[in-house]
Amino acid sequence: MPRQLTLGEAAKALGVSADTLRRWDRAGKLRTVRDDRNRRRVPEAEVARLSARPRRHAAGDTLSARNRFAGIVRSVEVDGVMALVEIEAGPFLVTAAVTRDAVEELGLAPGVAATAAVKATSVMVERG
Repeated sequence: MPRQLTLGEAAKALGVSADTLRRWDRAGKLRTVRDDRNRRRVPEAEVARLSARPRRHAAGDTLSARNRFAGIVRSVEVDGVMALVEIEAGPFLVTAAVTRDAVEELGLAPGVAATAAVKATSVMVERG
């Protein structure tokens, strides 16, 4: 069976957000399959097909935020479709409200290295 990527893995490979892939799936621009837990999976062939399209920026370097706080996840509180993630970054404690999907796709848990990227009033989180 061909390898299937999570939405997060496919988004990172394509240099877009998981939300963009969800929109493309609903619009018929992306062909996905569902696993036994009804989560979207993206066949590698789809990533390859879409990778041939020109991109506006390089994958992995897509955020323009200048204020980045690298640290360690201190806590994750999931409630319904949302979650609160606390990142201890040196003397700073950054709390981000993110989706449950983001927590699962990034593998965020206490002790995991993560970076909070702050831009305007939004806090974005990426693993690593």
